[in-house]
Amino acid sequence: MAARKPVAIVVGASRGIGRQVAIDLAKNGYIVIVGAKTTSDATKCIPFPPDPNSQASTINTVAREITEANGEALALPVDTRNTESVFQMVTSVMDKYGRLDVLVYNSGAIWWASVEKTPMKRFRLMQEVNVHGLYASVQATLPHFYRNGSNGKGRIVVISPPIYSRFLRGKTGYAIGKWGMSALTMGLGIDFEREGRADMTITSLWPAAAIESAATQNPQTDRSQLRKPSIFSDAILAILRAPPAAVNGKCLLDEDLLREHEGMTDFTKYALVAGSTPRRIMPAQFPDLSVTEQGDEGTRMDSTLLRTAKL
Repeated sequence: MAARKPVAIVVGASRGIGRQVAIDLAKNGYIVIVGAKTTSDATKCIPFPPDPNSQASTINTVAREITEANGEALALPVDTRNTESVFQMVTSVMDKYGRLDVLVYNSGAIWWASVEKTPMKRFRLMQEVNVHGLYASVQATLPHFYRNGSNGKGRIVVISPPIYSRFLRGKTGYAIGKWGMSALTMGLGIDFEREGRADMTITSLWPAAAIESAATQNPQTDRSQLRKPSIFSDAILAILRAPPAAVNGKCLLDEDLLREHEGMTDFTKYALVAGSTPRRIMPAQFPDLSVTEQGDEGTRMDSTLLRTAKL
């Protein structure tokens, strides 16, 4: 029997931004699947709740935070580098709840350095967690989204940036993976349009100013230049409320989205240090990647048909 509440999977929800997204989705009526690798015995967590950006914060402590606040959550371990692990997580969700409405892919591996100083081990990890993990999560969830309603209903939110050249500076290996995630957003969005799936959306979201998270816990980070992760979860909630055509296939920024879709003009409540004004780190405008011949594909090949013919 399908759950009455909408069900959301948040992959990469053990700490930082992912934890905040999971908690705020639960506050807004979602059953939240808290997915990540890090597990623990949440009953033995002292103090509780733990520092949300520390190793003490796990899928189990996040699920406990949600349930103790009268929300509904299920902690499911998942290794996004392992396709079988990703599919098993989704199968477990469907077996228990019988429905799926939202996928938020927040898992990420980060290494900012020049190409020379980005070893293959680090490069491979970023592609496995960032690109492979997202692609596997999409492949695992799409069949279940497509069963929702006559033409399928569901929302996918990806944590990846708009594509622009400055993003490459000092982090090319990282940018390759993140741009791959954004390419999936744009490409799958086109698939939805082609197939007439008007209620299916995929959207990429990225912070306009730096956000406090597990990734910003280092001495190089000026705390006054950080925003609270709640700005990101608020932006995700705005995406879930927005008309599908307004967000499908788009790569958006949290601040700009909240300004455009929610009418927000004052962002001071999100400053981590009260009274500070975190610097915008994203450009004010991004390049238009479309071309004049946007609709001219020439002779389109379908590899699935070629494969079927050979068999």
